[in-house]
Amino acid sequence: MKRIAQAPNLAIAALWADTLREAGLSASVQRQFLSGIAGHLPPDQCLPEIWLQHDEQEAAARTLLEQLQHLPQRRWKCVCGEEVEGGFESCWGCGRAMP
Repeated sequence: MKRIAQAPNLAIAALWADTLREAGLSASVQRQFLSGIAGHLPPDQCLPEIWLQHDEQEAAARTLLEQLQHLPQRRWKCVCGEEVEGGFESCWGCGRAMP
């Protein structure tokens, strides 16, 4: 087994591990319940981690995690004048769909 990443929280760790598993990589989340002892241990040692079962999958897993951590963000201006950022496909001001 090989640790490939430390996630900032359990939700992100679960999303990363699920995405890796969907890509056919044998990933699991470890240290998922250690946040409760932060303070007794250094906080950075209590973060959830992503581990791979098979070391030979490391390159593919790191590439996929890099892509997940650097998703392009869209920014578009609606006809109503609202500037919409991120993954939204409709305007939060008027509800129109992205052009």
